[in-house]
Amino acid sequence: MKRHHFLQQLGALTLGAGLPYESFSMEPENNALFQPPFLKAGDIIAISSPAGYITREEINPAVQQLQSWGLTVRIGDTIGKRDGTFGGTDQERTADLQRLINDPSVKAILCARGGYGLIRIIDGIDFRPLRKHPKWLIGFSDVTVLHAHLFRKTGLASIHSKMCNSFPDDWSKADELQKATILSIRDMLFGLPMKFEYAASPYNQLGTGVGQLVGGNCKTIESLAGSASDLHTRGKILFLEDTGEYLYSIDRMLWNIKRSGKLEHLAGLIIGGFKHKPSEKPEEEFGKNLQQIVLEKLDDCRYPVCFDFPVGHQKNNFALKCGALVRLEVNANTIRLTELPSLQ
Repeated sequence: MKRHHFLQQLGALTLGAGLPYESFSMEPENNALFQPPFLKAGDIIAISSPAGYITREEINPAVQQLQSWGLTVRIGDTIGKRDGTFGGTDQERTADLQRLINDPSVKAILCARGGYGLIRIIDGIDFRPLRKHPKWLIGFSDVTVLHAHLFRKTGLASIHSKMCNSFPDDWSKADELQKATILSIRDMLFGLPMKFEYAASPYNQLGTGVGQLVGGNCKTIESLAGSASDLHTRGKILFLEDTGEYLYSIDRMLWNIKRSGKLEHLAGLIIGGFKHKPSEKPEEEFGKNLQQIVLEKLDDCRYPVCFDFPVGHQKNNFALKCGALVRLEVNANTIRLTELPSLQ
């Protein structure tokens, strides 16, 4: 079955990639966005572990898959190192990521896994070399820190996607959805624009919006508020995902995001996977579901909102280009997210 038709049958997805509030005409705050060159066979992609630790054996499936795409893989110094839960000490993780950023022969850096750790080193990284030698930085979850900081400080596009610990151990035994999510990383690195289409949720707020795509892990975005990595969302399409939180904790996160002004002037809002933990005591159940928690924060907002987008801590976690100009169309039956030709 051709991949295009398979994704359509999933109701989810064709990957190759909201005019804002007030007639959807607001200009993005950051007009200097640029993207690295797309990759070609023979290019070097490096693997580093700036957050949690991972072994050399655990990244082997990812290495093999990247090589099958014609890429040359360089293993960072942090792979196999461990300091508590981290992939080496703060100093080791900083030095490894900085060395790969500085190296003009490296065209992309794939974070090996998430966990926790980037917030401890982000202020020690000099991102200025990326202006002269831009490269793709790739990952999700804790790597949201990196995406947000890059967007705020450099205007460089980056890739929110699965990491090494999500590659299947045996490609021949992986199911088609898992393969499609991994191949979406390849498609994006080699220049295929984003294009998603999937079935609508009855909770959606209809409309069309155009803006730069920003976002990531909800808890991480909340924790960056007021910092040098704070994500500015005015005129943007914001996507959020999270996992392992109680519903009351998700409610608190979203209230904080709302109170910090991040929901006021969006071009659109995308809600991805939100795996939440059940209350330990049935009598203490929160009393609202995820959709209700989100929508009550948006009483005064008229931009499009969609739920169940294929991004997050789940199998259907497709690659998204942070910073890309996109059109979000939320119709009664269909959701479409389409990358527009805007980056230089």
